[in-house]
Amino acid sequence: QVQLVESGGGLVQAGGSLRLSCAASGIIFSRYRMGWYRQAPGKQRDVVAGMSNYGSTDYADSVKGRFTISRDNAKNTVYLQMNSLKPEDTAVYYCNAVDVLRGTDYWGKGTLVTVSS
Repeated sequence: QVQLVESGGGLVQAGGSLRLSCAASGIIFSRYRMGWYRQAPGKQRDVVAGMSNYGSTDYADSVKGRFTISRDNAKNTVYLQMNSLKPEDTAVYYCNAVDVLRGTDYWGKGTLVTVSS
């Protein structure tokens, strides 16, 4: 059974930092492109950051220079370090795992990040 479990969300003041974690089980983690998405109330789910199984990264323009995605294949975990948080970063953050070659795609249940002004 595949599980992606996010943690690390919470309430933080603007300018603060949080680190999200996503622990994966039931997949061969090193095969998967890992990503973070977010969904604010009343809005669509948007990509925040992604990291290929080769280590290349990409970011939404809105978080470049503030957020950093990383992964530890030995721990089957992907991280999102979020610095200089803004109220507009408030959203539920979801972890995503995609095996592009095999066409498999999994989601976590999300963790809420609230940034107060």
